[in-house]
Amino acid sequence: MTNISKRLSSLCLGSTILLLSLSGCEGQNARQAANQQQPPSLPVMNVMRSSVSVNQEYAALIEGVTTVEIRPQVEGVLKEIAVDEGAYVNKGDLLFTIDDRIYRQELQTAVAAKKSAEAALAIASLDVEKLKPLVRNKVVSEVQLQEARAHLRAAKAALDQAAAKEQIARINLEYSSITAPVNGYIGAIAFRTGSLVSRNQSDKLTTLSDVHQVRAYFSMSEVDFVRFRQRYPGASIEEPLSAVPPVRLLLADGTTFGNEGRLDAINGQFDRTTASVTLRATFPNPDGLLRSGNTGKVVIGYTYDDIILVPQSATSDLQDRIFVSKVNEGNVVARTPVTVIGRSGNDYIVSGGLEDGDMIILSGFSRLPDGTVISPLQKAGEESALPEEELKINEKEGV
Repeated sequence: MTNISKRLSSLCLGSTILLLSLSGCEGQNARQAANQQQPPSLPVMNVMRSSVSVNQEYAALIEGVTTVEIRPQVEGVLKEIAVDEGAYVNKGDLLFTIDDRIYRQELQTAVAAKKSAEAALAIASLDVEKLKPLVRNKVVSEVQLQEARAHLRAAKAALDQAAAKEQIARINLEYSSITAPVNGYIGAIAFRTGSLVSRNQSDKLTTLSDVHQVRAYFSMSEVDFVRFRQRYPGASIEEPLSAVPPVRLLLADGTTFGNEGRLDAINGQFDRTTASVTLRATFPNPDGLLRSGNTGKVVIGYTYDDIILVPQSATSDLQDRIFVSKVNEGNVVARTPVTVIGRSGNDYIVSGGLEDGDMIILSGFSRLPDGTVISPLQKAGEESALPEEELKINEKEGV
């Protein structure tokens, strides 16, 4: 009898525990269902139209306004190097001297040949003058006078040829002294005294750069160039360039060059390999701080009016279009395309697709389908008021 009582007690106790367990599961499922129906709380912001100034930087290579390769025009031994590398020279200053003895001899030979041609011309002229009265008096025939006149013409041609050879000899002699064609700085000198040089050699003697002005060459991508032309339209290339405000130059150490420059040229074609176009900005360089071969960054400033700044992290890309998750009336989410015309730091500059006061989601929108109702958190980073258990459930669902 006692054993039966114990069995009945155990059976009742097990039934009670089973009922309590079932009741607890039902309560948990109910709470989870309630949590799933709770709108997700996501950070949002209201966008406002404003103005912004943006600096766009482009890597640039700097060249002097005039860069001349100094090459020999005659063959010979390099007799003298009159300048040092890096020296500043004025137009007409002596740079190099080539042994000119052979060219002096050629000039003397040419001068002598010219004098001989002058004498032959004088004799031919006398022959013509001598035959004229004899022909009039019919002492000699007309044919002899014609022959004399032909010899005279030949003598004149020979004199012209001799004069040309003399001029060539003088030019070659002048080429033996190489002078500066412009003001500027001397580059590296690849030869030394005693080197044999010629007009057909591949290596230049040196480079001379006129850097009282410098030109910064930089490339602009196709997308940036389209936006540039939209910002500065014009019927010709000169019109948009004249409308661009002065540009600045960042040097290699990050400092700003003291003189502003202006855009003054755009390449007529895009590079097919890089899909970019080359532009040129010219800067005054009176102190000679910049040299050919320097590098830097051209800084172009743009001012955008009546635009909206949208954090890049609040956007998504799809098929070359940019979207934001806009919160409409009733806190309903709708993915909306926007028109991006530039960047400012970590923000997109938006000109279309949003209006003043529109609300967008800042994060957590990647898996939200259109039509989802959310609970907006007005400030990014604001902690959710949802209980910890509900937040865990939202995280598991990707909210």
